[in-house]
Amino acid sequence: MQKIKLGSSKLEVSKICLGTMTFGEQNSEAEAHSQLDYALERGINFIDTAEMYPVMASSATQGSTERYIGSWLKQSGKRNQVVLASKIAGPNSRMHWIRDGKSNHDALNIRSAVEDSLRRLQTDHIDLYQLHWPSRNLPIFGNNRYDPQQEREAVAIEDTLAVLGKLIDEGKIGHIGVSNESSWGVSEYIKQAEMQGLPRIASIQNLYNLTARHVETSLLDETCHRENVGLLAYSPLAFGQLTAKYIDDPQARGRLTIFPPGWSPRYIRPATIEAARHYAVLARAHGLTPTQLALAWCYSRWFVASTIIGATSLEQLQHNIDAYAIRLSPELVAAVDAIHANISNPGQ
Repeated sequence: MQKIKLGSSKLEVSKICLGTMTFGEQNSEAEAHSQLDYALERGINFIDTAEMYPVMASSATQGSTERYIGSWLKQSGKRNQVVLASKIAGPNSRMHWIRDGKSNHDALNIRSAVEDSLRRLQTDHIDLYQLHWPSRNLPIFGNNRYDPQQEREAVAIEDTLAVLGKLIDEGKIGHIGVSNESSWGVSEYIKQAEMQGLPRIASIQNLYNLTARHVETSLLDETCHRENVGLLAYSPLAFGQLTAKYIDDPQARGRLTIFPPGWSPRYIRPATIEAARHYAVLARAHGLTPTQLALAWCYSRWFVASTIIGATSLEQLQHNIDAYAIRLSPELVAAVDAIHANISNPGQ
């Protein structure tokens, strides 16, 4: 498994990152440990989690994912073999169980989040600490239109960076990143870091898959490339829609059937389903499974630093990792682009 330097940081991470948001909801602690063991065996050294996990978020399960990773770290003794990433939740009144839903990115909330994550993870430091979504108003999670009428009180970016800088100095976190951010946000974080002598973001964790390629034009093809900010691509299978399992069987077990209807509307839009159908036909015509096409395509993009994959079984995890060895022909990539041209970004 190839490893790369993440952005401008000193972190050497595998090109595949193990996403863990199923741990504690769809996966038991024993299953979580088995996935972590297997990922390491396959050369994956990068693990991503968050204080709000598992998904779907609830007061009953919040923090379970980090606790499962923490018990594995303690039992395995392999903390020094992994690059551990976690995230602080942003403000969300519906998630009242996380600091009363007022988790703004100020000193009080960030310190509380870091200390709680360290305790659950049973470690003294987090290698990459990320802001799960912005403090300020920004359309995310399927809401694509910026609306200035939705402005809310937000913590200044330089103030957030100052707190994170102190935590770096204290050795509690190593490097920082953002998630679900915009091109303006990335640029502002870098500008404030340079102006104020504060830590620089190493990464951005954003949605990227065959049905959601917006970052290719709005973010990556200048901002991240020129500023050396590594993209961590999440949801490469569009919550399983790109596996075609829901096309083959609309009642197939997975997040889109076991979670409440409409919980992730971008993945069940008619255009998203239609695009997934076309990609599935294309994959099978070239002797691939739909999963292999979706992941091999994402793995091969030059601007993706690491692709975050998740699974609910070891068989799924093996299949997802094996796709890394697949090389797509220029003709197949052109065919993917042709579908995208006709049905552009329905899952954004």
